Amino acid sequence: MYVITGASGNTGRIVARQLLEAGKTVKVISRRKENVADLGAKGATIVEGELEDEAFLTAAFEGAQAVYALIPPKWDLQEPWRNYQRRIGTSITNALQAAKVPYVVALSSNGSHMQQGAGPVSGLYDFEMLLGGVAGLHVLALRPGYFMQNLYANIPLMKNAGIFGYSLHPDVTTPMVHVRDIALVAAKRLLALDFHGFEKQFVAGDRDYTMPEVAEILGKAIGNESLQYVSFSKEDLKNGMVSNGLPETIADGYNELFQALNDGQYLDDYSRTAENTTPTSLEDFASEFAAAYKA
Repeated sequence: MYVITGASGNTGRIVARQLLEAGKTVKVISRRKENVADLGAKGATIVEGELEDEAFLTAAFEGAQAVYALIPPKWDLQEPWRNYQRRIGTSITNALQAAKVPYVVALSSNGSHMQQGAGPVSGLYDFEMLLGGVAGLHVLALRPGYFMQNLYANIPLMKNAGIFGYSLHPDVTTPMVHVRDIALVAAKRLLALDFHGFEKQFVAGDRDYTMPEVAEILGKAIGNESLQYVSFSKEDLKNGMVSNGLPETIADGYNELFQALNDGQYLDDYSRTAENTTPTSLEDFASEFAAAYKA
C-alpha cells in the first residue's frame, strides 16, 4: 500500500493517479474528502485529517510500503513560516517512525542544502534532516527547481501594470519545472523503490531560464510581445506581496530565497545532467499560462 499526503495538491494528485493506474493500493490524505473525490472514484481509499495530528498520521501510515510526503503551503500564516514547516515535518517524521514505514519520497527543493538564508526552502532543510534521522527509513528527497505554476502569481501585475517582475537580477539563471514532471518522477521512484539510506534527486526542468527570457516567452503567449521584466527591490517586492494579501512572514521568506539565488548560494550544489532534466519546457507551459491569464 502507498499513502499520499497532499493528495489534492499539484503533485500529490498526479502521483496518486499514476500509482492507481499501475494497479497499486493507494490511500490518500486530505483535509476534506470532497477535494479528492476523483481519486476515490478511481479506487483510492480516502482518509480525512490534519497533517499536524500525529496520531491520525500514524494510523494512516500503518501498513504502508511507502509514503509520498510533503509539507503543503499555508498562505494565511500568522507565525514564522519555518515554525509551521518544522511542526508539520516533525509530525510526518514521527508518524513514519511509529508506523515503521520503510520508504518515503519527500518533496523538497533546490536550495535545501542551505540551513539558513533560503526562506521557506531552509525549512525543507529541516524536513530532510528529520527524515534522515529515522533509523531504517529509506528516504528519497526530490529537489525540484522553481515551479512553473508559481508564475501564475504574476498575472495580476501583468494585467494591471503591463510588466513581469521579481527581485531576481536579470542575468540570474534558474531551473524551472512543471509540477507534472515532478509528480511523474516521484511516481516512478515510488514504483521502483530503488533508493536506500538517504538519497537526493534534482528535478530540473528542460533548462535554466533568466527572468527576461521568461517574460519573452510568457509575453508572446498572452499576445504582449513587448512584455518587460522588471527587477524589483526587496522592499518593493515585499510591499507588493503584502498588498496582495500575503502575510509578512511569507513575503520575507520569498525575499530571502530570491536573495540566495542572486548571491549564487541557492544553486551551488546543483548541476544539470541528462538524468535530472525533464521534458516540459516553459514554451510548453506557456499555453497553460495564457489560458489562466485570459480566464
